[in-house]
Amino acid sequence: MDLVRASMLVPIKKKPKIAQVSTSFCRYEVKFKDVVLFLVERKMGTSRRNFLMELARKRGFQIENELRDSVTHIVAENNSGAEVMDWLQSKKMSDSIKCQILDISWFTECMGAGCPITIESRHQLKVQEDCSASFNMPLSSSCVRVSPYACQRRTPLQDINRIFTDALDILAENYEFLQNKGHRVAFLRASSVLKSLQFPILTMKDVEDLPNLGEEMKYIIEEIIEDGKCPRVVEVINSERYKSFKIFTSIFGVGLMTAEKWYRMGFRTLEDIKNTQDLKLTSMQKHGLLYHEDIAECVSKIEADAVEQIVKNIIWAFVPDAVVTITGGFRRGKNVGHDVDILITCPRKGVEKDILHNTINVLKNQERLFFYNLIESTFDETKRPSKSVDALDHYQKCFLILKLLKKEIEIETTSNGNWKQPNITDLRNWKAVRVDLVVIPYEQYAFAILGWTGSPQFERDLRRYATHEKKMMLDNHALFDKTKNVFLKARTEEDIFTHLGLEYLEPWERNA
Repeated sequence: MDLVRASMLVPIKKKPKIAQVSTSFCRYEVKFKDVVLFLVERKMGTSRRNFLMELARKRGFQIENELRDSVTHIVAENNSGAEVMDWLQSKKMSDSIKCQILDISWFTECMGAGCPITIESRHQLKVQEDCSASFNMPLSSSCVRVSPYACQRRTPLQDINRIFTDALDILAENYEFLQNKGHRVAFLRASSVLKSLQFPILTMKDVEDLPNLGEEMKYIIEEIIEDGKCPRVVEVINSERYKSFKIFTSIFGVGLMTAEKWYRMGFRTLEDIKNTQDLKLTSMQKHGLLYHEDIAECVSKIEADAVEQIVKNIIWAFVPDAVVTITGGFRRGKNVGHDVDILITCPRKGVEKDILHNTINVLKNQERLFFYNLIESTFDETKRPSKSVDALDHYQKCFLILKLLKKEIEIETTSNGNWKQPNITDLRNWKAVRVDLVVIPYEQYAFAILGWTGSPQFERDLRRYATHEKKMMLDNHALFDKTKNVFLKARTEEDIFTHLGLEYLEPWERNA
């Protein structure tokens, strides 16, 4: 036994090397001896990881370069719990790890607070449960109470009543083209209720007690139950006006007013617009027409992830602690979208002001920009939230068309496991993708990410609920309590839900 112990102490010569490596870390006082951090480099990158490790040491945290038994908190960025476990298994360490596995948001909040904060459920990385499992439950409208507000309903991606919701959405869109806001909102609310149901609608009895369903909507549902389709919806889809407006509004930079103008001028197709020489177009519309084929095609999750990584690599090169988050439908779990929305902020106050300009300059130098329109911030932190539930925000933002190279897109797999390349038209080595970059002051980040995540109907109902049920005003900038005449602060989306007295809904439960 003594020989065994002695043999374990043989490599004494390595001690100076270990001491030499660790001395660089001893420049800062360790304030929190019960917390030992490890940052997963996967998807974070070496340079950003090194920056964040140094930042943590400056704040008094212990942090390890390598994963050791002493580690109490593993922190990962843009990784699910399953992905971290797969990574641990590849290192043959999954069975021995007994520590917390946390999202980067916990680390960021700790750095902002200057000390370890309480770990909440939103910080913990878990494997997302399959919402479709709940649809096997024998539910019906008679045993479920449905709230009239989307923010009080869990609405997963799986829509088991799509035959009805598609019909209502088409009629809502047609009312939008007719600029009939009242009817449009009514049909969207009705569709939103059906999307949240965990049971299929089989008879009219299933919808008799549901909120936001007027007689007009119920008649449409009844027709679909009886005949499998609604003649009114078929008529709208085949109408000349609806088809023309669908085409016109699919052009980048074309809104309802322009679409109405073109329709009154006698235009009906994309070719009509392209072949009219004397038609005055904005720069945005010209580029929208030039790259219409790519922009009209859906953006896949893989393409969106590639765009996000491009933006992150640029921003992290000069602001390593910047927070860059993809929002919109992709954050809600969608696999396709119309564009890529990315929110950007930084915990260091004021640093975010130059991020967008620097990013655009780099994209220009990389010859990635086909078009961009940068709008400077008009945000006023003293101004109350807007009364309009559809009001736009006042943050600095840039609407652009980005060149995404084919080699930057990972190979997609089909549902049967066969390999295929992403659909990029012609023989070009690139695809034009619509991207929105939005820069947010750190204090407003929770409100902005909640607003930009959507869905639009979820956000409308959330703001309506704040106004009508809580006497508060909510938008992408702030939450104001009218009864107390104060702005309510929030560091996270959960804080906002708490202020409103609502149960927190995860992003993938907001597909209203």
